[in-house]
Amino acid sequence: MSPPVIIRGLDIESSPQGGYTFIRASKGSYSVVAVNNAQLSEFPLFCSSAQASFPINMAVTSASLLFLSTLISSLLLWVFALSRRGKSILHDLRGPESKSFWLGNQPEYMFQKGTGESEFKWMGAYGSAWRVRGCMGEDRLMVADPKALQYILHASGHDFPKTPDVSHTIRMLIGDGIGCTEGEIHRRQRKVMAAAFSVPHLKAFLIQFQFTASKLAQKWKDEIATDPNQEPLLNVSEWLSRTTLDIIGEAGFDFDFGALDNSHNPVTRMYDSLFVDSLYHGPLDALFESFWRYLPKPILNLLVYLPRREYRRFRNYLGSIREVARGIVRKSIVKGDGRDIMSVLLRANDSEDPRTKLSDNEVVDQISTLLLAGHDTSANSLTWFFWELAKHPESARAIHEEIAAVRARIGSRDFSISDLEGMSTMVAALKESMRLHPIVWQLSRVAANNDVIPLAFPIITKSGKQISAIPICKGTHIDMSFCSYSRLPEVWGEDADKWNPERFHQLDKEKQISLGLYANLINFSGGIRGCLGWRFAIIEMQAIAAALLENFEFSLPPQTPETQITRKPLRLMVPMVEGSFYPWMGLKVRYLE
Repeated sequence: MSPPVIIRGLDIESSPQGGYTFIRASKGSYSVVAVNNAQLSEFPLFCSSAQASFPINMAVTSASLLFLSTLISSLLLWVFALSRRGKSILHDLRGPESKSFWLGNQPEYMFQKGTGESEFKWMGAYGSAWRVRGCMGEDRLMVADPKALQYILHASGHDFPKTPDVSHTIRMLIGDGIGCTEGEIHRRQRKVMAAAFSVPHLKAFLIQFQFTASKLAQKWKDEIATDPNQEPLLNVSEWLSRTTLDIIGEAGFDFDFGALDNSHNPVTRMYDSLFVDSLYHGPLDALFESFWRYLPKPILNLLVYLPRREYRRFRNYLGSIREVARGIVRKSIVKGDGRDIMSVLLRANDSEDPRTKLSDNEVVDQISTLLLAGHDTSANSLTWFFWELAKHPESARAIHEEIAAVRARIGSRDFSISDLEGMSTMVAALKESMRLHPIVWQLSRVAANNDVIPLAFPIITKSGKQISAIPICKGTHIDMSFCSYSRLPEVWGEDADKWNPERFHQLDKEKQISLGLYANLINFSGGIRGCLGWRFAIIEMQAIAAALLENFEFSLPPQTPETQITRKPLRLMVPMVEGSFYPWMGLKVRYLE
């Protein structure tokens, strides 16, 4: 037995097996694998105290062996690619030094404590674009510059497809839905689906939004009534997630998930168990997925059968949701005149030219896409909104007064779309919360061709040159830092890192580069891949926000390690407390008599 080593206070035992040495934590839920004692110093990913504390829940099983064999094979491909690649064209860009050859700078932004902490520091040091290191020394371009983002998303969108790792991860979750298609297939799917998101059609969903929001309000009133202090600590993240799941079920598919009623619907249970596995992205995953670009699609399609819990749940979830989706499609076809999104999509698809219409399988996979895209994004955006109001009671009071004034004017009828849009104080606060907390905090793309990325704000290179455009080679990976763009002082003002809803009453739109779909925010991406459902999400959030703020006041609980919120940079940015692996946003909620 080799002598034990210590990784972040965990006792580690190592033992030789079949020519390799595997090390594994002897207690706790941590599990770490490395190869050969003689090579441990070359594997900082697995052994250094700075990078070894992560839960990967991988035992020494056939999955580990399969991973290691894939790692070795892909490493040979990587070395071959580097030998042909020569000196990176990004070599003169400034950027942070890498502490790990294997992971580059990825631990500093993919696994940081709070979303954007590293990027904000780098943006302050290097400007609106900089170089970062990817796995095994790869140079990547990270951008927050609005002109660069506009070029990538709008002007040349199809020349910057999703990276192979991102595309395949999405495909494992949603099948062949619009979220993972590219080129002509994407254009064809988007054309058909756009009909289901027309403005008049979406406005008809307001009644459903308000009904579900009222149901949530009553649930909270019941919780408050049983609390001795009439001000319980509620996990608003979970409550809002259940609310938006019910909304997308009814409005999207005429399907009752029953989430607010704690229904034992199997899809709801499977979705809950899927959440952490679908969002958590550990260092080992990052290293493994960096090789996916070298694997042909038939091999990539087999990865979902790896004997890991994450992939097993992906496989089970997609199989289950496809079964539900086929039932939804059959029901919509029989009904014929439904007003839910899926019914409208089916009618639009039937009117298409047979050469351009969606196949049956493509229609089915749009349901999983709509479920994931139309659920957690809205719930998380609202969660951060109420958190900001809990921290800024003066903003909350102004919104309460605004809603009360509208109620006095319209009487007991429900708020209309124009009523909600006219609540300028509430709308500005929602925009400001979305700016500070973009749920999709980063997207990655890869250059399909040699290109030149323009910049709105020139940067200084390592050699001292000032440049306003960055040449890139085909295959360059680009990380679009949405969280950094959202705090760029040149766009949002010198107080860009502060809460100030009034900025949206004062911004000069003529001086801004057109980028985002809503208020020039980039929460819904933009360009050819901009979110089709962004109007749905905005109306939904406004309706829920108005219903809850008309009835409740939010405040922070006493700040202890168990209640202090961090902005966890998973695949989405979610609220968590240290030591937890599930979203949590505890706020004290008081009923306004």
